[in-house]
Amino acid sequence: MATIIKDKTPRFGIGEWFGKVLTGLDAVERRYYAAETLREKRLRDSQPCPFQALKQDPKCTKEGGVCSLRLYAHATHPETGRAVGEPIHGQQGELRATCPYRFHERREVFKWVGETILGDSNPGLIGEVGFLEAGATTDADGGDDVGRIDMVLVKSNQATGNQSSGVPLADIAMEWCALEIQAVYFSGDAMKGEFKALADESVDWVVFPSGRRRPDYRSSAPKRLMPQLQIKVPTLRRWGRKMAVVVDRAFFDSIGEMDNVTDLSNADIAWFVVRFEEVPGSPYSRLVRDEVRYTTLERSVDGLTGGKPVPKAVFEERVRAKMKQ
Repeated sequence: MATIIKDKTPRFGIGEWFGKVLTGLDAVERRYYAAETLREKRLRDSQPCPFQALKQDPKCTKEGGVCSLRLYAHATHPETGRAVGEPIHGQQGELRATCPYRFHERREVFKWVGETILGDSNPGLIGEVGFLEAGATTDADGGDDVGRIDMVLVKSNQATGNQSSGVPLADIAMEWCALEIQAVYFSGDAMKGEFKALADESVDWVVFPSGRRRPDYRSSAPKRLMPQLQIKVPTLRRWGRKMAVVVDRAFFDSIGEMDNVTDLSNADIAWFVVRFEEVPGSPYSRLVRDEVRYTTLERSVDGLTGGKPVPKAVFEERVRAKMKQ
């Protein structure tokens, strides 16, 4: 019996699944992945991750294996009359990364950041370096790491030492920058409904998303990314170091306007914006460089906040209106 969907407005569904574009998978592969995600976690087969370029034999660690979301339009299968999902093209149809490992593909962003900030396309990559230490309190002696820099990129001669000069590594002025990668969270219906629909043996096409969900930039930008920058960048600025932030095109376009500076030397933050382009004839998409923007911490916070304060009179009128309720 055909599934009747009353609300036919476009919906967000799986973009990439275990590293592959959903629309590039055949029915057998889709049903296999769906069945695996619905099994008890301890019984699932480990799935390889094609994006984790920093690990040997990397495995997917994301629950459900959804790498990105995309927007689908409603269509009708010509034979069955059931709902079919057709990817929307153009800016609205861009893949939106939901897993930070999606940005690790081929180490491309690390090369790009290294070239731009350090003048080195092959920097050393150091993960999770302790940055803040807790002070002594009634219940703790202090000294524990309470905050970390997610990744530090070090100019390659710092990572290996300059053996030819005979100068000890500790005596070489270290050149490095910090790196923050931000994927988007989503809000709304969980993905389990999509997995169940794709596990249906009678379905041999991409179904229209069964749930309603959306990329939640309001949580990902001001609630997650902004505090990280506010905590880390002031100290990096005093140290004379830069913060690189990597996001995708859709994420960056969700941020409010930021005043840009023309030269890296006057910036606190360098925004590296990427896109994901589908590869014809392949089940994969490819991360590509899109744009670099330089800005200060203050202007970045303005953009991440994404709003301007209303006039005082308007605010007070709203207070009065609530007082009457």
